[in-house]
Amino acid sequence: QVQLVESGGGLVQAGASLRLSCVASRIALSRFAMAWFRQAPRKEREFVAAISWSADNTYYADAVKGRATISKDNAKNTAYLQMDSLQPDDTAVYYCAAHLNGGGSQNFKTYDFWGQGTQVTVSS
Repeated sequence: QVQLVESGGGLVQAGASLRLSCVASRIALSRFAMAWFRQAPRKEREFVAAISWSADNTYYADAVKGRATISKDNAKNTAYLQMDSLQPDDTAVYYCAAHLNGGGSQNFKTYDFWGQGTQVTVSS
């Protein structure tokens, strides 16, 4: 069974940084586009960042552009989201998702597999 397991979330103060990780099993991330989405309480799930299967292209939501970096390490079968200058509005559950041969879509319906999420809480 395919699994994506996120880690790296936590409670931090505004201005801090976090690196979220997403370890995949039973799929080879070398063939998958990866994305991060987030969902805050009482809000809809929103796109954060994506990287194409080849890692040639990356995409970011306007809300995180300049503060976030998405990457993947195919040898470790792991995707990452580095978030800097965190703000209280970044508080949410962050999910990673995988899309076979994908280009890095911002549409959550595109993605084939999802992790269970990791909580990020930013205090002011």
